[in-house]
Amino acid sequence: MKKNFRTDLALEAHKLSQSDGEDIEGVIVRTEKDGDISISHLEITNKQGSDALGKGIGKYITIEYPDLKYSTDNIEHICSLISNEIRSMSNISNDSTTLVVGLGNRAITPDALGTEVVERILVTNHFKKHMENELTENLSSVCAIAPGVLGTTGMESSEIIKSITEMLKPDLVIVIDALAAAGIEHVASTVQISNAGIQPGAGVGNNRDGINKETLGIDVIAIGVPTVIDAQNIAEIPENISPLMVTTTDIDTVIKQCAKTIAGGINTALHKDMTFEKIMELTA
Repeated sequence: MKKNFRTDLALEAHKLSQSDGEDIEGVIVRTEKDGDISISHLEITNKQGSDALGKGIGKYITIEYPDLKYSTDNIEHICSLISNEIRSMSNISNDSTTLVVGLGNRAITPDALGTEVVERILVTNHFKKHMENELTENLSSVCAIAPGVLGTTGMESSEIIKSITEMLKPDLVIVIDALAAAGIEHVASTVQISNAGIQPGAGVGNNRDGINKETLGIDVIAIGVPTVIDAQNIAEIPENISPLMVTTTDIDTVIKQCAKTIAGGINTALHKDMTFEKIMELTA
């Protein structure tokens, strides 16, 4: 594989940055198996590790499951894993306010993961404000937004999110976006969860302003699934051809199923007093 790879996955960046399998200073990795599921915990602890991987300092959890896009039978377990990792990175209570942000362009299927997740989020902020006495469940306060892309709004997503957080003053922001992978085996089979925030478009060479604790002033958790890969990583492309990103032929299925799974994990984390069955019923 070429060394000028593009990837949003910290685990891939680590494997491709290692020289002769040597450890990288400032990077700690451990992996565990859960049946067919592989869960990797990677932590970048200093600037040296950050520079080596090209990723921000923080924790990166990678859940690899070959049948992710067809995980109907195993969806509750995957959702539970995602939920547990979100809770481990945050301090969510019934008094918390969380802003869920779905990045991407809903008109371009491989980039529509974030917008599809937002449509399945159980939003409760309006209930908590106006109907709290009528609520029978202990729910945290949740808002959700899909800010669109610069080409259709004329505004950077980071600017929109920052303005909303300044007004709403949430305790936590969860950002969902489609990612780019360097290896075809990770497309539509991997979920990355990180408390280092996100650099939208980094994996496809279209960097936007970062969305993280430094820019927003509050904790940010980023969640994504690789939906595209640089064609240069799987075939020889003539140099005079513009950069080409490719995706799987069943990308519609991938986006719908992965969105349901990620939304289920987020909803379970934010409304931990509700059963998984109830959450899936309310967000179907």
